Amino acid sequence: MWAEKPRVGGKFIFLGDEKLYLRGVTYGTFGRREDGTEYPSADAVDRDFASMSASGVNAVRTYTVPPLWLLDLADDHGLHIMVGIPWEQHVAFLDDRRRARSIERRVREGVRACAGHPAVLGYAIGNEIPASIVRWHGRRRVERFLERLYRAAKAEDPAALVTYVNYPSTEYLQLPFVDLVCFNVFLEAEEQLEAYFARLQSLAGDRPLMITELGLDSLSNGREAQAIAVGWQVRTAFAAGCAGAFVFSWTDEWSRGGEEVLNWSFGVTDRERRPKPALAAVREAFRDVPLRRDIAWPRVSVVVCSHNGASTLGACLAGAAALAYPDYEVIVVDDGSTDATSSIAERLPVRLIRTEYKGLSEARNAGLRAATGELVAYMDDDCVPDRDWLSYLAAAFMTTPHAAVGGPNVPPPDGLVAECVGKAPGSPTHVLVSDREAEHIPGCNMAFRKDVLDEIGGFDAQFRSAGDDVDVCWRLQDRGWTIGFSPAAMVWHRRRSSVRGYLRQQRGYGEAEGLLERKRPERYNLGGHLRWSGHVYGGHARRAVRQRWRIYYGTWGSGLFQSVYQPAPSVLGSLPLMPEWYLLLAMLAAASIYELAWRPLLLAVPYLDLPFSTVLFVLALAATLGQALAHAWGAFPHFTGSRVQRTRLRLLTAALYIAQPLARLIGRMSHGLTPWRRRAAVAHAPPWPRTTTTWNEEWEPPGRTLLEIETDLRLSGAAVARGGPFDRWEIEARIGTFGAARLRMGIEEHGGGRQLLRFRVFPRWSRFGLVLVGLLGALGAYGLELGDPARGILFATLGILLALRIVREFSAATAVFLAALERQDQPRAESLVDVLTARVATEPPLPRTGIEHVSVAEANE
Repeated sequence: MWAEKPRVGGKFIFLGDEKLYLRGVTYGTFGRREDGTEYPSADAVDRDFASMSASGVNAVRTYTVPPLWLLDLADDHGLHIMVGIPWEQHVAFLDDRRRARSIERRVREGVRACAGHPAVLGYAIGNEIPASIVRWHGRRRVERFLERLYRAAKAEDPAALVTYVNYPSTEYLQLPFVDLVCFNVFLEAEEQLEAYFARLQSLAGDRPLMITELGLDSLSNGREAQAIAVGWQVRTAFAAGCAGAFVFSWTDEWSRGGEEVLNWSFGVTDRERRPKPALAAVREAFRDVPLRRDIAWPRVSVVVCSHNGASTLGACLAGAAALAYPDYEVIVVDDGSTDATSSIAERLPVRLIRTEYKGLSEARNAGLRAATGELVAYMDDDCVPDRDWLSYLAAAFMTTPHAAVGGPNVPPPDGLVAECVGKAPGSPTHVLVSDREAEHIPGCNMAFRKDVLDEIGGFDAQFRSAGDDVDVCWRLQDRGWTIGFSPAAMVWHRRRSSVRGYLRQQRGYGEAEGLLERKRPERYNLGGHLRWSGHVYGGHARRAVRQRWRIYYGTWGSGLFQSVYQPAPSVLGSLPLMPEWYLLLAMLAAASIYELAWRPLLLAVPYLDLPFSTVLFVLALAATLGQALAHAWGAFPHFTGSRVQRTRLRLLTAALYIAQPLARLIGRMSHGLTPWRRRAAVAHAPPWPRTTTTWNEEWEPPGRTLLEIETDLRLSGAAVARGGPFDRWEIEARIGTFGAARLRMGIEEHGGGRQLLRFRVFPRWSRFGLVLVGLLGALGAYGLELGDPARGILFATLGILLALRIVREFSAATAVFLAALERQDQPRAESLVDVLTARVATEPPLPRTGIEHVSVAEANE
């Protein structure tokens, strides 16, 4: 019936160019008939399939390998079959090599029996290996065995989809090679199910999520309760962005281990195939997939900004024109292009705005001013949106109070270089603080409430090519608003198709980091890197290298939801991926050369007869190469080409891993983001501890006083950090890399609302800086002792200069604190500090738009 096989495309499944939402039911297991068949008669199956098709079902999951006649009937009725291949997964199957080989052989035979049939959707090479068995063998052995079965199935039917069906008790299994992420989930509370689907989407990443079993037992809960539950379960699954959902099961006729099961009734029909109320509920829910269209959807303005993007703009706007959304407009902002960008836009039903070249932020602001929608959605000119992109974004706004919502951007197949770039570090990605809330959403896929974006003044014009999305997310969060994430609101985002283009992009990102650090230094640490509080998704680096994970099993393995707890990457393990690592390599190379030139400094490593610095340089270089190769070797779990092709992909990806930090370093340094950077300070003060006091005639909450001091420090140009819940200090001000000062506050209450505020300002000494000064001083003294005054004086001078630099940074940080405290004693005029403080402290909750905030269930009713 179908000329093409279903295929994976990002978060969804496609049949040709059409998206295929799998609206499924499970079928079986049935008792064995006299002829050995584990299915009803052909006439009974034909009637079942006809009834399924009439009820909106387009997919059937079996638990045993079906005969060819059943696949033919499915093809006749337009049904896709997910073939389950049974084996003895309830026993310790890996303790017996013969059993493991037998399982692999049966998987091959089962796939071979169905291979190439047009009704086959794919194969499930396993279903719910019990948690106790996985715990017995260990997750890595089970993962390797499942990969072995996956490769065996692909060898027999390369075009088919292959998956493993997991369940919450072993959700920690890491299976990056499967084509679909499949889970059986039975939860009877809507909020819990919605939250767990969001959790599963985080585990699925850029792959489709399929719910392969959901439902409710009508014997225990009643038929009406079953109908209600199954209806909202199906709607919740698709609203959460799932590519498909299978209701368990089609009929109450169900057998296990050769015995008929009589104490469960999960079917939407009874044993005689008489419909239950649940069948009507399923039919209605399937009719609304993925989201209902007969509700009041908000108007959306889609803004595409382009500067000389003619090569990709046509495909972008064609995708925008095909969006399945009832009320939207497309605005193209031509930001001073010199190619055919405007002429392409003029031929399509879009609003075209031409401007002089002012950069990306100004172009986005121009689109914002022209927008007529309640929501404004942005994507880049090298993106193609999924047809339901706007629907999922708008649904997120309708069901939450988020000020902004973003979604994933997935690289399409676009050649060898682009595929490697998609696996290399530095691609635009989201940062999540929870499964449904983001800290950052990338500019290629982000949407906002228009009134909120107007309220904060749009985008900052200084960001001409990158960084504006990070800045706008921070500004929203500073005002108390939140940012949501919709895993199904997907766009296809082309990666750079040349190494030169990729490195130029990474350099631009480095320049944007320099601008961001200059504007928001408190968001950066001493090394000049962003302080993300959430988890950075994407970037195969985090999945390719093995780390020591802790798995929550529950006491005696009793946990129902057994999860992985992964520690943050270690500093040492992350160093080779940092731009500043290349500065260290350069320093080690220079030290090695200098050590060879100055023989008294030569500290030979035993048995190697090499300078110590040379050995360190070789080890650092080996760490760089090793990290790059380790990441690249684990970056292509689905690749089925030849070994030569896979090796080429891996080597190019490794080369990009090596080159990316260097390109980023060049961009960062060109905009002043260096390890030796120093922020401007208005004055200096002796860097020793001191105490000051402030008298208040009227009581003020301590938080307001600290907020005023913090705001004042930021306006002075200092990088500001707040003390944590375990610190004895409130605020830290940093001027440079080595020097900082901290503030501690004490409050005396004197009655009548009067207060005496005590402030203790004290320096925070940099251990690294002190060690470095000591080392340079020791080298200077060593040179003078050996009678080499030139080198001795050189090292001593470097040590003195560094010490003076540290002292100046301490004194500048102390001075900004003292100046801020002095202003606390001055009469309170309507100053910029007061305005900013009051605005941040008293900002109301998210302003309402014309969009009603309702639950997922209400939005679908």
